[in-house]
Amino acid sequence: MARTTRHARIGAGIALAATAALVLTSCAGTADAAAGGDSDVDATAATSVTDFGTFADLEEAAKAEGALNVIALPRDWANYGEIIDLFTEKYPEITVNEASPDFSSAEEIQAAKTNEGLDTAPDVFDLGLTVALQNTDVFAPYKVQTWDEIPDALKEPTGLFVGDYGGYMSVGYDSSKFDAPASLDDLLSADYKGAVAINGDPTQAGAAFAAVGLSTVQSDGTLDDFQPGIDFFTELQQAGNMLKVDVTTATVASGETPVVFDWDYLNAAHTADNEDWKVVVFDGVGYAGYYNQAINADAPNPAAARLWQEFLYSDEVQNLWLKGGARPVRMDAMTEAGTIDADLAAALPETPADTVVPTEEQSTNAGTLLGEKWAAAVQ
Repeated sequence: MARTTRHARIGAGIALAATAALVLTSCAGTADAAAGGDSDVDATAATSVTDFGTFADLEEAAKAEGALNVIALPRDWANYGEIIDLFTEKYPEITVNEASPDFSSAEEIQAAKTNEGLDTAPDVFDLGLTVALQNTDVFAPYKVQTWDEIPDALKEPTGLFVGDYGGYMSVGYDSSKFDAPASLDDLLSADYKGAVAINGDPTQAGAAFAAVGLSTVQSDGTLDDFQPGIDFFTELQQAGNMLKVDVTTATVASGETPVVFDWDYLNAAHTADNEDWKVVVFDGVGYAGYYNQAINADAPNPAAARLWQEFLYSDEVQNLWLKGGARPVRMDAMTEAGTIDADLAAALPETPADTVVPTEEQSTNAGTLLGEKWAAAVQ
């Protein structure tokens, strides 16, 4: 699953938004089809529901297109399976085409470029921040109806990409084989020989990028320089403890990847497949992050793409992220409005008192550094 992905409790466990410091400054869907036959509406240029007229008009335009192409959405990732099924139930006229669920964020962008102009191109993306920052020219700006309830620090100002759900970088482990690691240093011991995996390549996958970020701040470094995190994985490799296997539900269930760096909500989901699977978030500095939604500027189904965004940022689906163990981006506003699922919110794990989230500049610089040094560091 190459896509795959604790501070004293703050409020209702909604510290991610509070601590974020992001400074984000032959097609199936023609304009006529996207507008449900109304040639006055160009869905490819729509930046909000008002460009369609009403939300009902957007729904009709999307139904007229009849399809939505999603990519890199594992059904066991943050409850995406239930979310996709709910969309299909709500809009049976729209066929959801699920492509390449195990693609990385970078591979999503490559798929869009490879399929540009074809009805097989992805309509929407779900991306780690670094890849989103590197590819804004591929996105179409759009602001959902709940835009004002999304923290400014977690959205690009014009709506090119927007944070949606997030969590904390953690370590999952098979407790029948290992004691709980209390620190990075524990993972360097002979007890973890050939056992420690990260979820993908940090130059391409957001979860793996975050694993290096966590290792950086846990090694007394800062997000201004990911070198300490790279150095840790060099040590892990030299110790013979780094396991170069892409993490999936199957590899965890089979024991092939018995210790995994991943987002807390993804690691927690593995308990359904391995009753001995446990999750820890190290004391000290925690590393948090959000995944971002974006619309392909070349979306073959542009109205359906925009309807999908509205759907994801609705109260109902924000609570489904929460059901998947992730923290929805509108959690603050929904808590204040009383629309959050209070039981699910209360069940979120405790988090470190000190949490960091990379800024745009830090993410960009870290991505450059990883591109230059990662391959040699772990060869």
